[in-house]
Amino acid sequence: MSDPIDRRTFTTLTAGFVLGSASDLHAADDPKPAPGPTEAAFARDYPPPGFKPSWKNPQINRLLVQDFVIFAHSDLPMTKKLLEKEPALLNAAMDWGKGDWETGLGGASHMGRHDIVEFLLERGARIDIFCAAMMGQLDAVKAFLTLQPKLIDAKGPHGFTLHFHAQVGGKPAEPVLDYLQSVKKIELKPNPFLKKPQ
Repeated sequence: MSDPIDRRTFTTLTAGFVLGSASDLHAADDPKPAPGPTEAAFARDYPPPGFKPSWKNPQINRLLVQDFVIFAHSDLPMTKKLLEKEPALLNAAMDWGKGDWETGLGGASHMGRHDIVEFLLERGARIDIFCAAMMGQLDAVKAFLTLQPKLIDAKGPHGFTLHFHAQVGGKPAEPVLDYLQSVKKIELKPNPFLKKPQ
């Protein structure tokens, strides 16, 4: 089994996975800004729905949503600041491409950030099974899996599994990880947030 990686290395790897290739990580040094997201081409090949949305309110700016979701991975003060600036960010989701949707709560959950998750839940963020697994909410995880057993194979943002979320939850989530392993045993990779022995 390979050695666990430290938090900084894991954060860098996760950011690279989310935001692009390693060469894109040096875009700040490049005077040309990196290209932004592009919407996939689409044309209906089916009849449009009968309901027509009114679009009376403007959407939240995509860059603001992106920044909030990124900060919610690891920066509680900036998460608070942006949520104060725009409270509707609480449940806003970013599509990183190909339907890889992520909210601030989702980012904080797969990073094992109990403090950020607790802050967002206190403000009314919509908890899901991945967050419940990371927070050690065994009864909630059991209820979700009783309702829909196939959720054991569900993937969260960036493809992270329930088992992974329970792993990064640390000590409070150990009973959840044990339960998930009893439902479906998988080979666990080292917890990325455990420090290497000196």
